[in-house]
Amino acid sequence: MVTTSAPGAAPRKKKAAVPPASATHRYLTGSRPPGGAARQGVCTAHVSPEDLIVTAAEPEFARQFGLSAAEICGRNLLGLLCSPEPARLRERFTALSAGRNGSVTERVTGRDGAGRIFSADLTGTAVTSPWGEIVGIVILFRPTGNAHRPERHSGAVHSGGPVLNALDAQVLEGVARGESTVQLASRLYLSRQGIEYRVGQMLRRFDAPNRPALVARAHALGVFASGQWPPRVLPERVK
Repeated sequence: MVTTSAPGAAPRKKKAAVPPASATHRYLTGSRPPGGAARQGVCTAHVSPEDLIVTAAEPEFARQFGLSAAEICGRNLLGLLCSPEPARLRERFTALSAGRNGSVTERVTGRDGAGRIFSADLTGTAVTSPWGEIVGIVILFRPTGNAHRPERHSGAVHSGGPVLNALDAQVLEGVARGESTVQLASRLYLSRQGIEYRVGQMLRRFDAPNRPALVARAHALGVFASGQWPPRVLPERVK
Protein backbone atom coordinates (compact mmCIF):
# COMPACT_ATOMS: atom_id res chain seq x y z
CA MET A 1 0.00 0.00 0.00
CA VAL A 2 1.32 3.44 -0.92
CA THR A 3 0.98 6.21 1.63
CA THR A 4 0.87 9.81 0.53
CA SER A 5 1.00 13.02 2.47
CA ALA A 6 -1.67 15.61 2.19
CA PRO A 7 -0.63 18.68 0.23
CA GLY A 8 0.83 21.40 2.44
CA ALA A 9 1.21 19.08 5.42
CA ALA A 10 4.26 19.82 7.61
CA PRO A 11 6.97 17.16 7.53
CA ARG A 12 7.25 14.97 10.60
CA LYS A 13 9.89 16.04 13.10
CA LYS A 14 12.64 13.57 13.80
CA LYS A 15 12.76 12.23 17.33
CA ALA A 16 15.51 13.91 19.32
CA ALA A 17 18.55 11.73 19.93
CA VAL A 18 19.14 10.60 23.50
CA PRO A 19 22.19 12.42 24.86
CA PRO A 20 25.14 10.29 25.95
CA ALA A 21 25.88 9.66 29.60
CA SER A 22 27.11 12.78 31.31
CA ALA A 23 30.75 13.41 32.03
CA THR A 24 29.84 13.61 35.70
CA HIS A 25 28.60 10.03 35.67
CA ARG A 26 31.72 8.79 33.90
CA TYR A 27 33.98 10.55 36.38
CA LEU A 28 32.21 9.32 39.46
CA THR A 29 31.93 5.70 38.33
CA GLY A 30 35.68 5.34 38.11
CA SER A 31 36.42 5.64 34.39
CA ARG A 32 39.24 7.81 33.07
CA PRO A 33 38.42 11.38 32.12
CA PRO A 34 38.36 12.16 28.40
CA GLY A 35 41.81 11.81 26.88
CA GLY A 36 43.19 10.24 30.06
CA ALA A 37 44.14 6.98 28.42
CA ALA A 38 46.28 8.85 25.94
CA ARG A 39 48.28 10.60 28.64
CA GLN A 40 51.07 8.18 29.37
CA GLY A 41 51.88 7.69 33.03
CA VAL A 42 48.80 9.52 34.31
CA CYS A 43 46.67 7.81 36.94
CA THR A 44 43.46 9.11 38.46
CA ALA A 45 41.56 9.30 41.71
CA HIS A 46 38.30 10.87 42.84
CA VAL A 47 37.85 12.87 46.03
CA SER A 48 34.85 14.42 47.71
CA PRO A 49 34.70 18.24 47.53
CA GLU A 50 33.66 18.63 51.16
CA ASP A 51 36.64 17.01 52.89
CA LEU A 52 38.98 15.84 50.07
CA ILE A 53 38.56 12.20 51.10
CA VAL A 54 39.52 9.70 48.38
CA THR A 55 36.35 7.93 47.27
CA ALA A 56 37.78 5.93 44.33
CA ALA A 57 41.19 5.45 42.77
CA GLU A 58 42.93 3.54 40.06
CA PRO A 59 45.27 0.82 41.38
CA GLU A 60 48.27 2.64 39.91
CA PHE A 61 47.42 5.78 41.90
CA ALA A 62 47.19 3.79 45.13
CA ARG A 63 50.44 1.94 44.40
CA GLN A 64 52.31 5.25 44.36
CA PHE A 65 51.67 5.44 48.11
CA GLY A 66 52.21 1.75 48.82
CA LEU A 67 48.48 1.06 49.17
CA SER A 68 45.81 -0.89 47.34
CA ALA A 69 42.84 0.76 45.64
CA ALA A 70 40.64 -0.37 48.54
CA GLU A 71 43.08 0.78 51.25
CA ILE A 72 43.46 4.29 49.87
CA CYS A 73 39.71 4.97 49.93
CA GLY A 74 38.85 6.98 53.02
CA ARG A 75 42.27 8.66 53.15
CA ASN A 76 42.54 12.45 52.99
CA LEU A 77 44.27 13.57 49.80
CA LEU A 78 46.29 16.30 51.50
CA GLY A 79 47.38 13.81 54.15
CA LEU A 80 48.92 11.68 51.41
CA LEU A 81 50.88 14.56 49.93
CA CYS A 82 53.95 16.43 51.15
CA SER A 83 53.96 20.07 50.16
CA PRO A 84 56.38 22.82 51.19
CA GLU A 85 53.33 25.06 51.60
CA PRO A 86 50.49 22.81 52.91
CA ALA A 87 48.32 25.79 53.87
CA ARG A 88 48.49 27.22 50.34
CA LEU A 89 47.64 23.83 48.82
CA ARG A 90 44.64 23.50 51.13
CA GLU A 91 43.48 27.02 50.23
CA ARG A 92 43.63 26.21 46.51
CA PHE A 93 41.54 23.07 46.98
CA THR A 94 39.09 24.98 49.17
CA ALA A 95 38.63 27.50 46.35
CA LEU A 96 38.16 24.63 43.89
CA SER A 97 35.51 22.95 46.07
CA ALA A 98 33.68 26.26 46.44
CA GLY A 99 33.60 26.83 42.68
CA ARG A 100 35.94 29.82 42.73
CA ASN A 101 38.47 27.98 40.55
CA GLY A 102 37.92 25.46 37.79
CA SER A 103 41.11 23.49 38.39
CA VAL A 104 44.25 23.26 40.51
CA THR A 105 47.70 22.34 39.18
CA GLU A 106 50.59 21.75 41.59
CA ARG A 107 53.96 19.99 41.83
CA VAL A 108 53.77 17.76 44.91
CA THR A 109 55.73 15.00 46.60
CA GLY A 110 54.67 11.86 48.39
CA ARG A 111 56.08 8.79 50.10
CA ASP A 112 55.73 5.24 48.89
CA GLY A 113 55.27 2.18 51.07
CA ALA A 114 59.03 1.99 51.75
CA GLY A 115 59.22 5.62 52.88
CA ARG A 116 60.89 6.79 49.68
CA ILE A 117 60.07 10.23 48.31
CA PHE A 118 58.71 10.75 44.80
CA SER A 119 57.53 13.86 42.97
CA ALA A 120 54.49 14.25 40.76
CA ASP A 121 52.41 16.77 38.85
CA LEU A 122 48.87 16.93 40.21
CA THR A 123 45.82 18.47 38.56
CA GLY A 124 42.47 18.64 40.31
CA THR A 125 39.34 19.41 38.30
CA ALA A 126 35.88 20.07 39.72
CA VAL A 127 33.04 17.94 38.38
CA THR A 128 29.62 19.56 38.31
CA SER A 129 26.12 18.20 38.01
CA PRO A 130 23.75 19.41 35.26
CA TRP A 131 22.45 21.92 37.82
CA GLY A 132 25.89 23.43 38.46
CA GLU A 133 26.51 21.75 41.81
CA ILE A 134 30.07 20.52 42.44
CA VAL A 135 29.71 16.80 43.09
CA GLY A 136 33.32 15.62 43.00
CA ILE A 137 36.92 16.38 42.16
CA VAL A 138 38.94 14.37 39.68
CA ILE A 139 42.66 14.08 40.40
CA LEU A 140 45.11 13.53 37.54
CA PHE A 141 48.44 12.35 38.95
CA ARG A 142 51.60 12.01 36.88
CA PRO A 143 54.80 10.95 38.66
CA THR A 144 57.76 12.97 37.42
CA GLY A 145 60.65 11.20 39.12
CA ASN A 146 61.64 7.82 40.48
CA ALA A 147 61.10 7.23 44.16
CA HIS A 148 64.24 7.77 46.20
CA ARG A 149 65.20 7.73 49.82
CA PRO A 150 65.87 11.14 51.38
CA GLU A 151 69.54 11.96 51.22
CA ARG A 152 71.27 11.96 54.58
CA HIS A 153 74.14 14.27 55.34
CA SER A 154 75.43 14.90 58.88
CA GLY A 155 72.20 13.44 60.25
CA ALA A 156 70.01 15.74 58.13
CA VAL A 157 67.18 14.85 55.80
CA HIS A 158 66.79 16.87 52.59
CA SER A 159 63.43 16.71 50.84
CA GLY A 160 62.74 20.17 49.45
CA GLY A 161 60.90 21.50 52.48
CA PRO A 162 60.01 25.08 53.42
CA VAL A 163 62.54 27.80 54.26
CA LEU A 164 62.26 29.99 57.38
CA ASN A 165 63.88 33.25 58.35
CA ALA A 166 66.45 33.08 61.13
CA LEU A 167 64.15 34.34 63.90
CA ASP A 168 61.28 32.01 62.99
CA ALA A 169 63.77 29.13 62.96
CA GLN A 170 64.80 29.96 66.54
CA VAL A 171 61.17 30.20 67.62
CA LEU A 172 60.39 26.84 66.02
CA GLU A 173 63.39 25.22 67.71
CA GLY A 174 62.15 26.56 71.06
CA VAL A 175 58.64 25.26 70.44
CA ALA A 176 60.12 21.85 69.58
CA ARG A 177 62.03 21.91 72.91
CA GLY A 178 58.79 22.58 74.76
CA GLU A 179 59.53 26.18 75.73
CA SER A 180 56.60 28.37 76.70
CA THR A 181 55.79 31.74 75.19
CA VAL A 182 57.29 33.48 78.23
CA GLN A 183 60.50 31.45 78.00
CA LEU A 184 60.84 32.14 74.27
CA ALA A 185 60.18 35.85 74.74
CA SER A 186 62.83 36.08 77.46
CA ARG A 187 65.49 34.15 75.56
CA LEU A 188 64.93 35.87 72.18
CA TYR A 189 64.32 39.36 73.64
CA LEU A 190 60.87 39.61 72.08
CA SER A 191 57.47 40.46 73.51
CA ARG A 192 55.00 37.68 74.25
CA GLN A 193 52.77 39.12 71.53
CA GLY A 194 55.67 38.92 69.10
CA ILE A 195 56.22 35.24 69.91
CA GLU A 196 52.51 34.45 69.60
CA TYR A 197 52.38 36.26 66.26
CA ARG A 198 55.29 34.26 64.83
CA VAL A 199 53.96 30.97 66.15
CA GLY A 200 50.53 31.77 64.71
CA GLN A 201 52.04 32.55 61.31
CA MET A 202 53.83 29.19 61.29
CA LEU A 203 50.69 27.34 62.40
CA ARG A 204 48.89 28.73 59.36
CA ARG A 205 51.82 28.13 57.02
CA PHE A 206 52.21 24.50 58.11
CA ASP A 207 48.43 23.99 58.36
CA ALA A 208 48.79 22.81 61.96
CA PRO A 209 46.06 23.21 64.62
CA ASN A 210 48.45 23.50 67.60
CA ARG A 211 52.11 23.55 68.60
CA PRO A 212 52.67 19.77 68.81
CA ALA A 213 51.18 19.39 65.33
CA LEU A 214 53.43 22.21 64.09
CA VAL A 215 56.52 20.37 65.33
CA ALA A 216 55.29 17.11 63.81
CA ARG A 217 54.65 18.75 60.44
CA ALA A 218 58.09 20.39 60.50
CA HIS A 219 59.72 17.01 61.18
CA ALA A 220 57.70 15.39 58.37
CA LEU A 221 58.81 18.08 55.91
CA GLY A 222 62.48 17.66 56.81
CA VAL A 223 62.92 21.01 58.55
CA PHE A 224 64.82 19.56 61.52
CA ALA A 225 68.04 17.57 61.56
CA SER A 226 67.11 13.97 62.37
CA GLY A 227 68.25 12.30 65.58
CA GLN A 228 69.48 15.54 67.16
CA TRP A 229 68.64 17.03 70.56
CA PRO A 230 67.99 19.81 71.20
CA PRO A 231 66.14 20.13 67.89
CA ARG A 232 67.92 22.24 65.30
CA VAL A 233 66.55 23.60 62.03
CA LEU A 234 68.75 22.57 59.12
CA PRO A 235 70.98 25.38 57.81
CA GLU A 236 69.53 25.01 54.30
CA ARG A 237 66.06 25.66 55.75
CA VAL A 238 67.13 29.11 57.01
CA LYS A 239 67.38 32.11 54.73
